[in-house]
This record gives sequence, C-alpha cells and structure tokens, in this order.
Amino acid sequence: MSLPPGFLDELRTRTSLTQVVGRKVTWDQRKSNQGKGDMWAPCPFHQEKTASFHVDDRQGFYYCFGCHAKGDAISFVRETENIGFMEAVELLARETGIEMPARDPKAQEKADRRTLLTKVMENAVQFYCLQLKTAAGGPAREYLDGRGLTDAALKRWDIGFAPDNRQALWSHLTGENIEPALIIDAGLAAKPDDGGAPYDRFRGRIIFPIRDAQGRCIALGGRAMAANARAKYLNSPETALFDKGRSLYNFAPAREAAGKGQPLVVAEGYMDVIALSGAGFAASVAPLGTAITEEQIRLLWRIDPEPIIALDGDTAGLRAAMRLIDIALPLLEVGQSLRFAVMPPGQDPDDVLRVSGVGAMKALIDHAQPMVRLLWQRETEGKVFDSPERKATLDKTLRTAIMTIKDKSIRGHYGQEIKDLRWQLFRPVQSGAQRFSSGKGRQFEAQKTASSATKNSFLAKSVHGNQEEFLREAAILAILIRNPSVLSEFETALEVLHMTSGDHQAILNVLLQNVSATDTKIGTIVDDELGATILENLFALNHVAIIPAVHSPGDTEAASLCISQELAKLAANQGAEREISDAAQDMGDLADEGITWRLGQAAEARNKAVASQTEDKTEYETSDTGALMKRDERKTFDELLNKITFAKGPKQQQ
Repeated sequence: MSLPPGFLDELRTRTSLTQVVGRKVTWDQRKSNQGKGDMWAPCPFHQEKTASFHVDDRQGFYYCFGCHAKGDAISFVRETENIGFMEAVELLARETGIEMPARDPKAQEKADRRTLLTKVMENAVQFYCLQLKTAAGGPAREYLDGRGLTDAALKRWDIGFAPDNRQALWSHLTGENIEPALIIDAGLAAKPDDGGAPYDRFRGRIIFPIRDAQGRCIALGGRAMAANARAKYLNSPETALFDKGRSLYNFAPAREAAGKGQPLVVAEGYMDVIALSGAGFAASVAPLGTAITEEQIRLLWRIDPEPIIALDGDTAGLRAAMRLIDIALPLLEVGQSLRFAVMPPGQDPDDVLRVSGVGAMKALIDHAQPMVRLLWQRETEGKVFDSPERKATLDKTLRTAIMTIKDKSIRGHYGQEIKDLRWQLFRPVQSGAQRFSSGKGRQFEAQKTASSATKNSFLAKSVHGNQEEFLREAAILAILIRNPSVLSEFETALEVLHMTSGDHQAILNVLLQNVSATDTKIGTIVDDELGATILENLFALNHVAIIPAVHSPGDTEAASLCISQELAKLAANQGAEREISDAAQDMGDLADEGITWRLGQAAEARNKAVASQTEDKTEYETSDTGALMKRDERKTFDELLNKITFAKGPKQQQ
C-alpha cells in the first residue's frame, strides 16, 4: 500500500518517541532531562546495565552508543514488536488518533504532483524576492527598513514583494513553461467565476514564505501595502501542500533552537517571529492567520512541553488567548501545558523589542503566567462578586472549565490553585479598622468616638480585643483541628468569619486551604505552615483543653453541634459590633449621651441574641465551663449538687 504524500511526516511529528520507547525501557532519571526531551536508558536491543541508549524526543530519533542501533518511532516499533513497516505505521496511527488513508492506487501519481507543486512554490519565492529589489518594491523596502529588517534578514527569511499587477506572477511562471493547472493548484493564482483569465492571488503585498518541517515552501503569507486593503494579511488557500491548521510559521528552525534549550515562544504574526528570532529568541513560531488549533498545540508540545504564548496586548490578542484556554484544557497531560506572556497594552512582541529592548521581552517571557492564572483572570477581571449568587456563578463557571481536563491529577491541582486564588479574592487581609469602614469611606474608631464612659461599656470593649470572642474562636479552631472531617460542613460560614487574633486568622486560613486534608495530616500541615508554637499556645488554653470534642475527638455529631453554637454566638457578637459602627457614624455630631444610648440599645440586642443561641433544643447542653454535656447527664449532675447542698445545712453553707 502506498501512503499519500506528507502522511508519514505528520505521523512522525505527532508521535512522542519518548512515550513509544518508554514502554520498553526504564529511564535513567539522573542522565535524562524530560523537559528538553533528552532521555537516556539501558538499550532494549542488547544486554547492558549502563544507560547508553539515547532518545532525542524533539528531533524524533534514537541512537545507542553501544550497539549503534538508530532510527525513529516507526523503526523502533518494527524492531521491538517484530512487525512489518505498514503494521508499525498503523499501530502508531491508532495511538496518535490519525486515520489511516484509504488505499489509493494513484498515490505515487499524487506524490509526484506534490513534488512538482513544491518546485512551483520555490520558483514563485525567487520571483518575489527579485521583485523586492525593483523600483516597484521601493515602498516595501522602506517599510521593512523601518521595521528594522536588514538585508541579511530579508535573505534569511526569503522575504519578497508581489507587484500590484493582476498577472505578474502568472506571466512569469507560464513563461517558464509551468503548467497553468499547477500554478492554480499551488494556490498562487485563481480563476474568476466568470471564466475570465486567471489572476495572481497576491498583489501589492510583502511576501513571507511558509515552510514545512523539512524546509520546503508550502504556502505564502502576504502583508498589504495599501491602507485600504480588504485584508491586512492574506495566506495561501488550503492546497495539497498546505493545511493551515496543522502548520506553524518557522517550525523547523524553532524546533532546532528549542532542542538547544531555547524557550519556545508563540507569537501572533510573521513580523513578531522575525523580530523575536533576530533578538535571540530563535525558537519562535506563529499560527497562520487563525486561532491556534488542537493540531498546532500538539505540534508545539512536540517541540517544548511548556510553550509560551506571547500574544498581543490588545483586546483581540487577549481574546485569542482566552479562547486558547478552552482548546488546551482538554488536551493537558502531565508534563505538558501552556504559559502566557501578556504584552503591555497595545503592543505586540515586535513593539516591545523596538521600544523597550531585549531585556524587557526576556522579563516578560521569564515571568510568563501558568494557564490556570489566565483562566482565573478571564472569569474574574472587571467583575464584581458582591452577592452569593455571583460567587456561585463564578464557582460554576470555573468548575465547568476544570472538568474538561481529562487527567485526574492535573484536574485536582487546578482545583486547588483556583481555591487558593478564590481565597485571596474573597478573604483579603484586613485590619480591624478596615472591617468597619462605611460606604462613604469613613472608619469607626471606638476610642475616638465614644466618651470615656462609653469606652468602658462591655459592648465597646468587644470591638477591641473582646476576650469572649477570642475564646470562642479558639474553641472552634481546636475542635476543627481535632475533627477535620466536619470542616467541609462549615466551610462557607468560616470563609466569612473575621478572627480577632492574628494567630487565629492564620490557623483558619490554613484550615480553609486544606479542607480535604485527612485527620492525620491537618495538624501537621498547620505545624509546617505556621510552626508548632502556634498550636501549642492554642491547646494550652484551659477552656480548650476541657472541651470533649478536643480531648476526645471522633464524635462528629458533638463536634458539629459545638461549632454550630459557637459560630452563632460569634455572629451575634459581630452583628452587635456593626450596630456600634453604624450608630457612631450616623450620630457622629451628637453628644456622648446620644452615642451611649445607641450603644446601650446595641448591647441589649446583643445580649438577647446570645441568650437565644444558648437555648439548646437538642440532647446537649453547655456547662458553665463551655463544654458540651448531655441533657440527662446535666440533670443528674444538678440533682447531685442539690443533695450535697441540702446535706450540708445552713451553717455549713455559710
């Protein structure tokens, strides 16, 4: 069976030799560098203990320095599986998802025609290069000179110029005795619908040749010189040579440079790639006039496991980057991802290099963001999350995006990163004064607003260092650490809780960032994050030590009930504090007596709220020490105390 032209090239490009060979060998982790596709192992073709078998994943070949075996993915499968060439091709095609072509009796004829088409393309490139040097190409030369392209660069990239003439190239190629059908099939000319004479596709444009992995010209890109042109950039149509969604500008040179350690940078256009390469970023490529496709992403990963997307810093560039996220997420695999270098507003990579220099571009590339951060930016930038419904919408959108990731491990890490970013958004670090800021930007400070008599009131003291709140917070944290299985039950309530102590807030932050941790891990995590001392101080508090859910963990019902009660009481206290703030701001010009009256009303409301929370309708009651006791046990205990008191008599009681 004859295979169509380009099929084996595509198969080799889309096959990871590391994965194919990895099924038969054990990699030497000390010598191998997976990030660069440079892998070493004992040779599978002869008996040895040293790692002399080398795989260059980016170049797609292997070589053994012991037995001198060498080849590509197809030859490796043939040798190790003892199968024929076509069987090896079919096996690799199934693994990479490429459909095997149907049997084509005219395959050789098509291959020969493809060869002819590449020759026609090279002839056209030479013609356009010569036209750039003519008088007609003067404005194009001036433009290119203004963009910083030297004669050496023009030669390196084979840049040319298409005269603004309907049949300039057509006349040249037919004059070289090239068949008209070949010119049209190569995408260089088109026939009008009315049956008139064919015309050149590229007119009045700067020409950029597009080459395949073997360096053969397969298409052209043209930039219009006229400001009123219908399309600023125009590419060749799809042909037998050119599949736009499976090609990249500067692919072969970029692959070679990436193999030598250069970061792979994906820019938007030809001029960006040329400028980046000229500035030392030789591993630069660009898609060809369309959004990056799945096939192009796979091509990029064959070159580098973490390509850097350096799209323009305008609205269109950012929109393209955001669309790329949805394409890339389902394709992610361990060791393969994308990073994003966002250009300054209104600039592309070429602008950055000309305005700010190589150092600025290097800094942008070195600090490229992981894709999860851009996903977060896409869903949060410019939006307000001031209601539970809006927060829930954000959660649903992010969860839907993350669920498209097929790899379970990557999906879990994305979820944790999003959780951390969400934490930072909804739980900014605030000072006590910031908590009580009003819509008008004023802040309530009890020590400046209240009179000395008011400052001494119980409720005013609660605003600054309320001991009761401190103790309740400590109880909640201690119970959660001893019974982390109930943490998820109270996650939402805890997220809106403001601790009075910096240590308490730090512990709560760690707990909420590790909701899924096991019982045995949560204490260790807190120790690792904050140090052992902070937990020692927490559990050293007397009222903490006597809580049953702390010293005897495991009763999740009791732990859940206790936390519910303490959270309710804290909510009542904090509600009263807000009343204090509102009273002070609304009555700022009144006498101290007026403020004192307002605070007194708030204190009364607070006392009623706390009292109502202590009305426990379950089988548990809270003792004077704050510990939970079953109601029947409490009743028995009270009866025993009464008997003891009665037995002592009046004198003894004195």
